[in-house]
Amino acid sequence: MQNIFSVIMAGGIGSRFWPVSTSKFPKQFHDILGTGETLIQQTYRRLLKLSTPEKILVVTHKNYIHLVQEQLPDLPVENIISEPARRNTAPCIAYAAYRIKSQDPTAVMAVAPADHLISNENEFARIALLACEEAEATNKLFTLGIKPHRPDTGYGYIQYQEAEDSTNSEIKEVKTFTEKPNLEMAQKFLDSGDFLWNSGIFIWSVNTFMSELSQSLPDLYNSFEAGANKFGTAEEKAFVDEIYPACENESIDYGLMEKSQNVFVIPSDFGWSDLGTWGSLYEHAKLDKDGNATLAPKVLSYNTANTLVHLPKDKLAVIEGLEGYIVVDKDDALLICKMENEQLIKSFVSDIKLKLGDRHL
Repeated sequence: MQNIFSVIMAGGIGSRFWPVSTSKFPKQFHDILGTGETLIQQTYRRLLKLSTPEKILVVTHKNYIHLVQEQLPDLPVENIISEPARRNTAPCIAYAAYRIKSQDPTAVMAVAPADHLISNENEFARIALLACEEAEATNKLFTLGIKPHRPDTGYGYIQYQEAEDSTNSEIKEVKTFTEKPNLEMAQKFLDSGDFLWNSGIFIWSVNTFMSELSQSLPDLYNSFEAGANKFGTAEEKAFVDEIYPACENESIDYGLMEKSQNVFVIPSDFGWSDLGTWGSLYEHAKLDKDGNATLAPKVLSYNTANTLVHLPKDKLAVIEGLEGYIVVDKDDALLICKMENEQLIKSFVSDIKLKLGDRHL
């Protein structure tokens, strides 16, 4: 297929990865895993299996344009789409769709966050191309669902059923979406065998997306449609700068996918993680004999187990007597938090902003 455009969403702050991820330098631009590539570089390289550089777009906040340019030097500068304000994923994807349609009205678009981990990239490409082929031939909206292997309460879930009109048995019809259930409910989902984690990776044709957008989010659709002929021209930036701050702050999941009767999913198993928290990083890190993930070269630990330590490469730390903690040191900020309480980090960040201002964020 020659008409696949890929969209990387790279405008988030990643506050649950504080203090490494900050508003000035968010996690997608860090080599969180210590692989030699930042998360956005991994995502870009992975999407080259679907699209050429000329057909990969990065949507990011205006403050991060220079970071994208530095980290993705092969990406055409005009393919970096600047958001004048943060307005969640629905406006972000709508903006990308209108830009793509100005180049190719028959395009299929694959949308992926910049900060996810996928370890089996060939399997990802196989499933994504299957969805692209189906999206080109039909008016279906696709999401890639991840086969769950634990009752995780941090992910959204997709319930699926057999698709009556599909010629490929891998393709399932979405029955329900459920956002972040409690542990008991997550266990029931896991036991039932017909639920998947919502990966946040979407595939559809541009025309199908716009048709669905007009029905599910008509105000957002009308805002962009009013300047449809400006995309891909010198008038685009001024138009978007005018309408974007007033767009609904809505996710594509709530705003469109959960409302549509035309959503399909492909159950997938390609080593996916959204790397949303320090705990999810711990799950993918190399552990020592005591279950510690030490992401720093100069750490001496004693009587310490099941603990994640992330420090600057030139800092020495001696740690004694910790069990199940997160220890992260970055510049002028230090985080020490029980692993089981990592969901509180976002509220810690809010408190810091309220009491100390933005300097540490």
